[in-house]
Amino acid sequence: MNYQKLDAALATALNDTQDPEEPSLAVFIHTEPILDSAATAVLASLGVSDVTSGKDIFTATLSANAISQLSEQSWVKYLKRSHQLRLVNQSKSLGGFSV
Repeated sequence: MNYQKLDAALATALNDTQDPEEPSLAVFIHTEPILDSAATAVLASLGVSDVTSGKDIFTATLSANAISQLSEQSWVKYLKRSHQLRLVNQSKSLGGFSV
């Protein structure tokens, strides 16, 4: 595994993974802008959807083993963990007052 291509959040999550074969980590895959057919085939085989040449950012839910495999590819620039966004409350209550 090439840890230099992983962000800190993804590296930490990989250490906490129970099953290295289970696709449980949502990631952004940043690649070179022009991928050859072999690179697109690797992404497609790992379950990455909408793999087309000319794109350079892909999203997928991958296993720890798949992330390790991708980190070793020369055409992968880096891998970043994706976090689910939460809505922020429209107003917060402070002692009976709304802010």
